[in-house]
Amino acid sequence: MGTISLDLFLTLDGVYQGPGGAEEDTSGGFTLGGWQAAFADSESGSAIMAGINQMDALLLGRRTYDIFAGYWPQRGNSNPIAEKFNAMDKYVVSRTLHDADWEGTAVLSAAEDAAALKDRHEDIHVVGSGALAGGLLAAGILDRLNLFLYPVTLGSGKRIFPDGAGVPAAFTLAAEPQAFPSGVVRMVYERSGTPVTGLDAGD
Repeated sequence: MGTISLDLFLTLDGVYQGPGGAEEDTSGGFTLGGWQAAFADSESGSAIMAGINQMDALLLGRRTYDIFAGYWPQRGNSNPIAEKFNAMDKYVVSRTLHDADWEGTAVLSAAEDAAALKDRHEDIHVVGSGALAGGLLAAGILDRLNLFLYPVTLGSGKRIFPDGAGVPAAFTLAAEPQAFPSGVVRMVYERSGTPVTGLDAGD
């Protein structure tokens, strides 16, 4: 049985929108795209690439799929990330998309359909795709969070699991946190049931 992991580049105030480039995702009038670049270093880059190399399927929401499909196929296989993404099996969850142009991509109509992917793949990764992540959490099929936390606040932008998204869930630390020279910290959490409240803990 495979696992579904959510990979996020996240600011201290919870924004995950547009880390890679200025024009990556300007929806909602977002103007701070490319905030990740100032914190690039070889160690965090190696950790990011190691995570990409171990995945065997990519699961995306519609908006992130459109961004990726418009970018990575154009990079060619001289770029190691493009080579990996272009070759692997990809899935996009959408109620309006019927035929995906990015070679190797299948369309799923609902987040719940992703559960069946665990029978086909060992290591499925969701990148960005906040709305999809909330649906996967609510469906009980999101297993792991791979978080890269960046020492910056933006004050605006899309936040993962905003009010009304997902469900209450508890996670446990699954690996020793990694701190990189730029101040970025990587943390890995695995789903471990439901939150324990003060009442449950006997407070």
